[in-house]
Amino acid sequence: MSARILFVFMSLLLVTPGHGQGFGGLGSTAEGFAVPQRGVSLTFPRDHGPHTDFRIEWWYLTANLTGADGQSYGVQWTLFRSALRPEDRENQAVGWSSPQLWMGHAAVTSRDHHFVSEVRARGGIGQAGVTMEPFSARINDWAMTSTAQANADALSSLALNASGSQFSYQLDLTADGPLVLHGDEGYSIKSSGGQASHYYSQPSYSVKGTLMLPSGTIEVTGSAWLDREWSSQPLADNQNGWDWVSLSFDDGAKLMGFRLRQTDGAHFTSATWIAANGQPDAISNGELSLTPLTTVSVADREIPIRWRVQLPSRSVDVEIDALNPQAWMATSIPYWEGPVEISGSRSGKGYLEMTGY
Repeated sequence: MSARILFVFMSLLLVTPGHGQGFGGLGSTAEGFAVPQRGVSLTFPRDHGPHTDFRIEWWYLTANLTGADGQSYGVQWTLFRSALRPEDRENQAVGWSSPQLWMGHAAVTSRDHHFVSEVRARGGIGQAGVTMEPFSARINDWAMTSTAQANADALSSLALNASGSQFSYQLDLTADGPLVLHGDEGYSIKSSGGQASHYYSQPSYSVKGTLMLPSGTIEVTGSAWLDREWSSQPLADNQNGWDWVSLSFDDGAKLMGFRLRQTDGAHFTSATWIAANGQPDAISNGELSLTPLTTVSVADREIPIRWRVQLPSRSVDVEIDALNPQAWMATSIPYWEGPVEISGSRSGKGYLEMTGY
């Protein structure tokens, strides 16, 4: 995301949650690590790879799929990296001396089921990592691997797989639009105090592949959205959770947006409007409105699973409804993430992520 769940990974591995340090301690300082800088030009394919001078990073994909059985499905595949200490990108340590820690989350969601898997690994010993020639992001036997032709962007075509105790999937993805830089040319602000990340997406994949579920094998087609983000201190000390959406409308336009919830009851918001031709437009704090409409009990928490999303500057006034209200990621630090259906001034599909509830 923007403020994606990798922040949770950091709270698990690197910091002790404490008063005055933001959600999960993620407002704590990251002395010695690089910090995002406005005006830094993102360069590809270099920035598809790891940024080990920063503390946290992720490769985060969600997909809205339709099965040959006529049912809707959602898929999540995420590789998180965090560092115990800063490391030069060109001279990374090998073996157990590597400071890189890795975690993977994968899920398959239907109207009736939500299957989740989590894996962890150390860097430097062959368990996990990201390589560039060819591009491959992997952890254990999960992989996101470029299948792009020579001279094409490495993320323009991907093969993706993951598995858990009750599911597995193999998907092929082909991008039919450009990479999108969020915020100010990839410099994405997260608070009024100036916390930020470098953030870009490939939001325009077409997908085909296979889900293997307890009910059997299902051929699927659909669309997917990949987020890439890295930072070192992404949250302010008064931010205690976030709500994030990626919405793909039937007319070809797209919207990424989030609100970061503050302890005083206020919110910091940000968004990117993506025209049907892939042209992005940054949306400033306060322009996007995310309003919870319906809550349900999920894992002994009250979770909003229907929202009103308003962006007046683009005549957007829609409601989003969870495909499966019980799409709870029962991982080391739990959160809610699942596919949504869009109705109102526009129709379509997307994904919703919520933390801190």
